[in-house]
Amino acid sequence: MSNVALSLRGVKKTYKSGEDGTLPVLQGVDFTLHAGEIVALVAPSGTGKSTLLHLAGLLDTPDEGEIEICGQRTHGLPEVGRTALRRDQIGFVYQFHHLLAEFTARENVMLPQMIAGVRKADARQKAEKLLDMFGLAHRVSHLPGKLSGGEQQRVAIARALANNPALLLADEPTGNLDVRTADAVFSELMAAVRGQGLAALVATHNEELLTRMDRVVTLRDGLIVPR
Repeated sequence: MSNVALSLRGVKKTYKSGEDGTLPVLQGVDFTLHAGEIVALVAPSGTGKSTLLHLAGLLDTPDEGEIEICGQRTHGLPEVGRTALRRDQIGFVYQFHHLLAEFTARENVMLPQMIAGVRKADARQKAEKLLDMFGLAHRVSHLPGKLSGGEQQRVAIARALANNPALLLADEPTGNLDVRTADAVFSELMAAVRGQGLAALVATHNEELLTRMDRVVTLRDGLIVPR
């Protein structure tokens, strides 16, 4: 069985610009990410980093090329199949936590599990275990508004890991945190990813964090190149 969690081959994406113009963003991206590998993605703002992550996360479709998730081709896959792959194989962490304000930390981590069909009692147990792993056992009943920025992002990471994904996509996961908190949260994220043997693609501008990745790639002129 292949240990490739994410494969992009010849992926292109162009957007309309103005009434008649076009803006080519990705121009034939080739990229492979293996299980257990943590790769940093570096790109200046506006060069297609978020587009690439959205395509990899099956939130958008390429104009050309093929994207495979854990060996499954996604070209032509109906939306129900894409949704199932996102739910079962992909975890997302964004710069902003995007927690549901009306739900507790525990409930935010339970929700994706229950959507996937996990029994409420089992989802609760898993959520509490994950939150404890991130040092939040004493905060499980708190609403996001009562948590610090670092705690909110820890809950978001726990939520991303709740369904045991094979692939984690993170877009500036510590970008809204101060340096000390960012370092602590990233260390916990790395430990969790390595502990579960996930593949992770992490977009970041933090030079210190880059040194802790397995490798670093750059998005330049619509292509991914080694740094």
